[in-house]
Amino acid sequence: MRFDVTGKVSLDHIYHQPDPRTYFRVLRPLDYCVPQQAKPYFAKIITEYRESRHVAVPKVLDIGCSYGINAALLKYDTTMDELYARYGDPERAGESREALLARDRDLARSRQPPQAIRFVGLDTSGSALSYGLEAGFLDDAVQADLEVHEPTPRQRAQLSGTDLVISTGCVGYVTERTLTRVVRAQGIHRPWMAHFVLRMFPFDSVERALSRLGYRSICVDEVFRQRRFASPQEQALVLDNMSAAGVDAQGLETEGWLYAQLYLSRPHDITDSNDPKREQS
Repeated sequence: MRFDVTGKVSLDHIYHQPDPRTYFRVLRPLDYCVPQQAKPYFAKIITEYRESRHVAVPKVLDIGCSYGINAALLKYDTTMDELYARYGDPERAGESREALLARDRDLARSRQPPQAIRFVGLDTSGSALSYGLEAGFLDDAVQADLEVHEPTPRQRAQLSGTDLVISTGCVGYVTERTLTRVVRAQGIHRPWMAHFVLRMFPFDSVERALSRLGYRSICVDEVFRQRRFASPQEQALVLDNMSAAGVDAQGLETEGWLYAQLYLSRPHDITDSNDPKREQS
């Protein structure tokens, strides 16, 4: 079992498969559940944005989207339990990628949402993005590492016009560099943001960077289970790192689960819109 510099077990391989079956097979024993917990919060924020901005079809950018899991939950009202059963069914273990895609496209066609949402996925994994697109979960995909590179002109065009930026666990590996580049791709427009961030990762540098771009960030007064620790060694390593960072894990991570907090970031000027006359923050 390999561990990254944060102490967490390395699960990189599950994001680079041709379909989501390995992803769900590996995460199911760990009770990975943060997308399900995030779903009602994202749905509420999307509704608030739609109503306050009078945007019929909000454009949501999911950073670290992998196979389009958040999109599947929100666009087609699936659940994590349903997806675990869908991709972990041993009777379908030998099913081809094409057959799995066909079933997912049927799911997308049969569950058209009452109100449309456009989902754009941002990830470094081309195979995961490709699956999400072909399945109909994602409407567009940006394969890029914005930690290292500025977006290309085409990528900037894909990112432009985003109404809401979300993530469920990538902030900490993704930093203010990515978020700053996403915001700058919008021109004068400022999308709302909602990030579920593991408690082991500080949000301070992200908050400062977003503040310079005209945002105010708040932390929701609640914690959310992400997944169980993969082993006692992973727990010990994470707890050591949290202690060194001054984060109290008692009663939370000490009990065997990784926990996240929800950070909401919105522009100071809540009347922000796509009005080209508005000055840049």
